[in-house]
Amino acid sequence: MSLDPAAAAELGTVRVVGTGLLGTSIGLGLRSMGVRVLLHDPSPTALALARDVGAGRPDPGDEPVQLVVVGAPPDVTAEVVAAELAAHPEAVVTDVASVKGGIAASMEDVGGADRYIGGHPMAGRERSGPTAARADLFLGRPWVVCPPSGVEDRAQHPGTELVRMLAIALGATPVFMPAAEHDEAVALISHVPQLAASLVAARLVKAGDPAVGLAGQGLRDVTRIADSDPVLWAQILSANAPQVADVLKDLQKDLDGLITALDALSEGEAVGARAAVAQIIHNGREGRERIPGKHGQPQTRYAVVTALVPDQPGQLARLFDDIGEAGINVEEFNLEHAPGARVGLGSVAVLPTVRTELEKALTARGWHVVA
Repeated sequence: MSLDPAAAAELGTVRVVGTGLLGTSIGLGLRSMGVRVLLHDPSPTALALARDVGAGRPDPGDEPVQLVVVGAPPDVTAEVVAAELAAHPEAVVTDVASVKGGIAASMEDVGGADRYIGGHPMAGRERSGPTAARADLFLGRPWVVCPPSGVEDRAQHPGTELVRMLAIALGATPVFMPAAEHDEAVALISHVPQLAASLVAARLVKAGDPAVGLAGQGLRDVTRIADSDPVLWAQILSANAPQVADVLKDLQKDLDGLITALDALSEGEAVGARAAVAQIIHNGREGRERIPGKHGQPQTRYAVVTALVPDQPGQLARLFDDIGEAGINVEEFNLEHAPGARVGLGSVAVLPTVRTELEKALTARGWHVVA
């Protein structure tokens, strides 16, 4: 995937309202292809930073625009969208908020609501703000487009087509979805995982140092997204509260069943309890296999080859060079640091058919391959 200058040329002048990570990244991507981008933000500092990194120039307020992209905080997005529809009666207005239903509902009595096209680029970074922005942030990522209610032929709706072109211009993949369906989807694949990560990580606050010192890659994987902005997530979860609550209630039923089984095992009344525990693990494994893998294809079961990687400059590069010289493609890679030792465990996922070949190649090049 790459930025698409041909699609960008269809956008005309674009006004970006809100110069945080997403708004500034949109500006950077569009400006790199020559699109005229006008910036607005209630924070003079954020606006100046977005200008200084090259995302566009402050909007003087007297120029016509064809497209407005609202990157305001979730709890004020609907208000800002309505204001932009009124201020720019000829423009299409979209947004990048992660919850769409409430905004769409609030547009029902707003003039020009047919010019509002909900959008949600499924992209982000651990850092926020204009200084964290990147022109390539959206490359290869889904960009949900929510046409107005009642629009059956989106190809014939100019506003929907313009937002589709915005996504394509920035290297994203447009995905069309009604607002309500989008909110149910993100509750399941984004919002509840965030809560699960936060709940598990919160158990560590009062854990003893010896226990935390044993933490391995499994805990890091589960809690990676727990390092998130509490204010932002309070806004997101509030906006999608019913959908998130529904998923959590289903999760609670499974958790209650698991606790019952574990209590039975601890008390010696284990008839059926092991099967219940195994079923939970089986269901999780089956569900994970549904997550799209490489190039959006079904998950592939890879073989993993693990080598000891000295904690020294250039060692990772040497490992990948050696793998490349062996003519083997790396499907996935993970590096786990060994507690108390200046060495890491580099786990390379490859197709099962080349596992033995890779083990031999690395051993021949001096790597210690962990059995």
